[in-house]
Amino acid sequence: MELVLIVVSMIITILAAALTVPAGFGLATMLTPVILLWLPPHEAVAAVAIIHGAHNAWKLKLLRSSVDFSAVKRYGWALVIGAIIGAVLHSHIPSDPLLLVVGVALIVLPILSVTERWTNIRLPDTEDRIGGFGSGFFGGLTGHQGALRAMFLQKRLPDKVAYAATASILALAVDLTRIPIYIMFEGSAILDEYILIPCLVLSAILGVNLGKRWLTKWKQTHIRSGILIAIVASGIMYIAEATKNLGYW
Repeated sequence: MELVLIVVSMIITILAAALTVPAGFGLATMLTPVILLWLPPHEAVAAVAIIHGAHNAWKLKLLRSSVDFSAVKRYGWALVIGAIIGAVLHSHIPSDPLLLVVGVALIVLPILSVTERWTNIRLPDTEDRIGGFGSGFFGGLTGHQGALRAMFLQKRLPDKVAYAATASILALAVDLTRIPIYIMFEGSAILDEYILIPCLVLSAILGVNLGKRWLTKWKQTHIRSGILIAIVASGIMYIAEATKNLGYW
């Protein structure tokens, strides 16, 4: 049964990693429910961070020539500060409240992204630091950094290849910041998953290669819409589970 679950998890990871190359976000959101089948919330977020980091590193390797480094400079430093604060808080929040925070984030952030697209509001460049800090903070706290980052980044980079490449280096910056902090607090639990994590890391890398092919063929809006729906559905389930465990119903 465990072997079957590993294989299913690998298939889901390949598809999720491929879809998030053109979308620019969503891997952590789609992987977290899978990892929660194996691990409690704190360890699950930490394990997903490692897979997420490998995914972004490989994506950056394939797309590095298209990175917009001016955008990296605008977001980068605030992103790292936010990730440090979020990762430290992650390790001090009990499991059920953390799951509740994850659920709320998964509903609010996509709604913000969709609303911004409908209203066609262009956030001023001076707000990039706020977007960078917020993206890093939620990335460190729950692992869900991409939706907020997309709100600020996608309007700046209408070219979808440049957007995907730049999003990958910013996401990798958050991953490299938060992973050491997670390991400091959750290290032994993560090391116990010495079969699952390498298998999913490999799957994420394979998914990037598939997603690069889709990047120029599929409409980005269709992929993003599907991922946003899945994100909100996951958030509702997390909130229901957390409130039930906390005795609210």
